[in-house]
Amino acid sequence: MSSEYSIIGGAGFIGSHITEALLLDKKSVTVIDNFCSGTIGHLKNYLSNSSLRIMELNVENTNKLCGAVKGSRVIIHLASNPDIAKAINEPRIDFTQGTILTESVAEAARISNVQKILYASGSGVYGDAGQTLLNENFPLNPISTYGASKLASEALLSSYSYMFGIETVAFRFANVVGPKQTHGVAYDFIKRLLNDQTRLTVMGDGFQEKAYIHVSDIVSAVLSFSGKRLTYYDVYNVSNRDYLSVNSIAEIVFSVLGLKKHLVDIQYTGGAKGWKADVPVVRLDPTKIEQTGWVAKLTSAEAMWSAVRAMYEEFK
Repeated sequence: MSSEYSIIGGAGFIGSHITEALLLDKKSVTVIDNFCSGTIGHLKNYLSNSSLRIMELNVENTNKLCGAVKGSRVIIHLASNPDIAKAINEPRIDFTQGTILTESVAEAARISNVQKILYASGSGVYGDAGQTLLNENFPLNPISTYGASKLASEALLSSYSYMFGIETVAFRFANVVGPKQTHGVAYDFIKRLLNDQTRLTVMGDGFQEKAYIHVSDIVSAVLSFSGKRLTYYDVYNVSNRDYLSVNSIAEIVFSVLGLKKHLVDIQYTGGAKGWKADVPVVRLDPTKIEQTGWVAKLTSAEAMWSAVRAMYEEFK
């Protein structure tokens, strides 16, 4: 059975939400995942849906991947190492669980005559540009292996698009939050405070400030391109237009968990960065994608409040 959509990493945080949206829209979906970070539980409400096919395989196995995506019109490629800081101790992880996977996806799409690839890139491709508002033409100077892997993947997909006629879009996401989240600042805060309500360790100085976009807005942005006729390769920032500091996120978590801030001993590790390759401030300009008709429905604050409530319920 072939499906109109193949979702690489479809059992993960973002992938499971996209899978759900497509199934609710009566589309046929093949979820391809090795379940190293995704989980079948993310798809539990749809396991009996005849429009859903789940295939457990390693994406770097191009021969098997060709069989999985054959007959699909669109590949949505979300598979990568989800833990950016992990590369401090495992420097090759973003190559083996990022760039190599993208090369395999591109080659499988070429062999299997898939028309379109929608790829989850990220703001890490820009590196540390401070307060600069970043549009898609800004110089790309990643400072993490995660950002480097995303940039290398963009280059691979661009070349395959021009050489082999595969329509491709890379989306540079802001920080994504929402139900089923498995990592991130708010997730870590909730987990730590549920273990010990008297103390919270905060990486850096707490003044790191970025945009946080709800996963529902990510889903609508990605799927808005599934039916568009594209010309070769293109790239879009996907973000809202406001920002949250790490300290503000901590206050939202305190509020949702019913904790009094003055009763929590907040311990900062110090410095502007949470870890060596952290980018403390990110300002993505979403003008280009907004000109296509897509605009984020939730602000960073609204997205975070919604996400923290959902994650807290999931932790219970």
